[in-house]
Amino acid sequence: MTFRRQRLVRRRRMLGLSQQQLAEHVGVDRSTVVRWERGESAPHPWHRPRMARALKITAEELDDLLLDCGPANGPQTERLEHAAANPAGIDLVSVACLREQVTSLDAAYDTAPSSALLADAGQCLGQIGIFRRNAASSQVRRELTIAEAEAATLMGKLVWDASGRRDQATPLVFLDQAVTAAGQVGDKAAQGHALLRKSYLAPYGSRDPRDGHRLASAAADTARQASNALTGLALLHAAEGCAMRGERRACERCLGQAEALLDRIAEIDTGAGLFTLVHYRRLAGSCYLYLHDPARAQQYLTAAARDLAGGTKSQAIVLGNLALACLRQRKPDEAAAHLGDAITVIEQTWGGGGLSVVFAAGRELKPWRAEPVVQDAYDRLLSLMAAA
Repeated sequence: MTFRRQRLVRRRRMLGLSQQQLAEHVGVDRSTVVRWERGESAPHPWHRPRMARALKITAEELDDLLLDCGPANGPQTERLEHAAANPAGIDLVSVACLREQVTSLDAAYDTAPSSALLADAGQCLGQIGIFRRNAASSQVRRELTIAEAEAATLMGKLVWDASGRRDQATPLVFLDQAVTAAGQVGDKAAQGHALLRKSYLAPYGSRDPRDGHRLASAAADTARQASNALTGLALLHAAEGCAMRGERRACERCLGQAEALLDRIAEIDTGAGLFTLVHYRRLAGSCYLYLHDPARAQQYLTAAARDLAGGTKSQAIVLGNLALACLRQRKPDEAAAHLGDAITVIEQTWGGGGLSVVFAAGRELKPWRAEPVVQDAYDRLLSLMAAA
């Protein structure tokens, strides 16, 4: 099926909506939504307010999506379709198209349900594998290997998040694939990034902070040769591993090393954007929660929440941790407010990390659940648990 309103289709998919679900929200048949996305017709004025609400955009933003009605097969699609018919002849421009698709899906990760991105990411990784096995040019094979590392890292991240952090084995397969591919071409940044993603699984999945610290330290050592940003982010997660084990001095040493790298990140750094002051505050807040210093954790997390963009998985984690910091200072009113905000974000993004944190906050909120100010947040949390 070909679509002319590609941006409209991407928006629906980012929210995890099927064509049937969008049709039900708007009050039309699925075939009507198909015609809208194909560019064969446009929604009537009385349908547009409900459609905008379903897509969580303004009326003006919906108008922009509807006006963006390009050819059914854009240049990128046509080029990749041609390459699929002749895999041995794939060129560097086609590889760049594939890498751009992976980058676009990765950029959508923090605001969209991971389940909505999995099919497209898996298709990209599959195509890359076919092209890599058949490409005639060694230079093209090298670029495809880098693309494989990026796509496999993304798949590991998506599967881990979509499973609610319960499936650890499948993400490890993808992340090991990424580490191997990056190692084959000596791409230290891609290899460090994949190792860093692996380091998340140990403390949150198998509850092994020691192994998480080991992998994060390995990621920092690997990335140090290629990216100050990735090195800084890896050091933050190494610090968190130390905090989980109650090693305050080692934790603060890693935090200090990470903070020192903030001013040394160049615009051309491969990982620029992955590690910023917001990331530092978010992870430092998490560290001090593990170190049983909720007052200090709250300072960092409040600053991170203020600076984070709305409606992201990262924001949900920060707000959930803020709720925990307040609860541990016996501030149930503040905790309930932060927990309510976190739930609102999770209802849009369904991030596995946010779900874990708010459920932990809910367990600690139980002693105050009879209080009216807490009851609403607690009821919403129970509804969220049922939906999850």
